Amino acid sequence: MPLIHRLSEIELRKNNSPIPHFSWKSSLPLEEISKSKYLHFDIKSLFPGKFSYPYHFHRNAEELFIILEGEATLRSPEGYQMISKGDIIFFEEGSSGTHQLYNHSDEQLIYVDLRTKANIDVCEYPDSGKINILPALDIFEEGSKVSYYTGEEGVRDKWPEELLKKE
Repeated sequence: MPLIHRLSEIELRKNNSPIPHFSWKSSLPLEEISKSKYLHFDIKSLFPGKFSYPYHFHRNAEELFIILEGEATLRSPEGYQMISKGDIIFFEEGSSGTHQLYNHSDEQLIYVDLRTKANIDVCEYPDSGKINILPALDIFEEGSKVSYYTGEEGVRDKWPEELLKKE
């Protein structure tokens, strides 16, 4: 059965960013109301003079913006482009899909933010060198990257000696 979400009936709540440059309103996750298996989607309203999320890309999700009202500037690896009502912007997974919005206008930008739903996604932030493991929101600085076997040198110490062959 189709489920219709009417923009006029959707409540938007202000985010709680500790950095005032990032200020927007967002609906509750509409995929939860819709019981969507494969899509994550909500409505966003970006305030004038504010940025959307930090400049980022997803390693395991595609993203699509549908601009419903207003205009903004899109930052991507290709540079800066104006977007406005009626535009549909697709971001592929990987670094070529890196993006961020800035509302340069005097009116709110209202858009649908649609993403493919992955069990686990890795979101990277090139400006700040962070990595975010979603949906857990485990955020790490890139400089903490280690090799696969780091800290595994003492593996034999974890096993009972009688089970191991003599070296």
